[in-house]
Amino acid sequence: MNKNIKILLNYVVGPLVFCVLCWSIYQQLMKQQNWQGSLQQAWRAITGPEAWKLWLTVILIFANYGLEARKWQVVVKQVQPTSFVQACKAVFTGTTLAFFTPNRIGEYMGRILYLGEGKRMQAISLTIVCSMAQLLVTWVAGIGGILYLMAYANTELLHTFAGPWMKMVLCFTVGAAIVLTLFYFRLAGLVRWMEKIRWLQKPVAYIRVLESLNATILIQVLSLSVLRYSVFLGQYYLLFDVFDVHITATQVAGAVSVMFLVFSIIPSIAVITDLGMRWKVGIEVVQLFDSNISGILATSLAVWIINLVVPALIGSLLILGMKLFNNRK
Repeated sequence: MNKNIKILLNYVVGPLVFCVLCWSIYQQLMKQQNWQGSLQQAWRAITGPEAWKLWLTVILIFANYGLEARKWQVVVKQVQPTSFVQACKAVFTGTTLAFFTPNRIGEYMGRILYLGEGKRMQAISLTIVCSMAQLLVTWVAGIGGILYLMAYANTELLHTFAGPWMKMVLCFTVGAAIVLTLFYFRLAGLVRWMEKIRWLQKPVAYIRVLESLNATILIQVLSLSVLRYSVFLGQYYLLFDVFDVHITATQVAGAVSVMFLVFSIIPSIAVITDLGMRWKVGIEVVQLFDSNISGILATSLAVWIINLVVPALIGSLLILGMKLFNNRK
């Protein structure tokens, strides 16, 4: 991407969009009854009797990223066998670079740093397979979430705030999920088809490794993606309880699956915009079941810090250690 465009997106468009989102959120917060009390209650929850749920959510970071590391270890062994510890380091490092790049594209570059130079380009295509599996789970769960919201959410709010766009998202996601499923389970056929096109023969050399991913491996990666998705839902359930957002486990699954679906569709142009979008989408969806906007904001912020900021800090320490090691050499 052109350097000037990057600067424009990260330092002008991103903060501007964030400010617009924050103003909209502020207006909604002011309409909440006794919002000051709700904010104070959310703050007290951090040190109150429910604080153990917050710490459990933090511990689940390692389940979350451990599952992702296992996924990457399973696929990347096609080009270079790697230990689980090395896979964890690669995933955390990728998260650090993803944190500062639009749509998390830096994640691919961070992971391949732990592979031999001759294997890195092939590993990018394998990393994309991991992302495809997680995206497929997100879209399928999101379809179920939308159907659940349409059936059981607050009907008046649903029609007022989310009805029109939710139906459009549902139609788009059903079609996209079908196409993605076909691509995911027909990767070898896709590679063979691309090999027949002369001007694609050079890039095909880097993705030919996808032919080695049989159905067993693809299902294993997909299963790990489902488990990781369940960890995300568990984290939200715990934090909603901590910050006094009263919704059932089924409602959490329905609402959060729609949130993740929207996050996967809307492009993120900067870190600060990503946080604002999480706040806004979280409010619009979760308020269909509970009107505690301050609690929803606190939950969204906590999840963002726990699942993105903390892993990015861990990854930055790994990058620093890698640089120090290379300098010593």
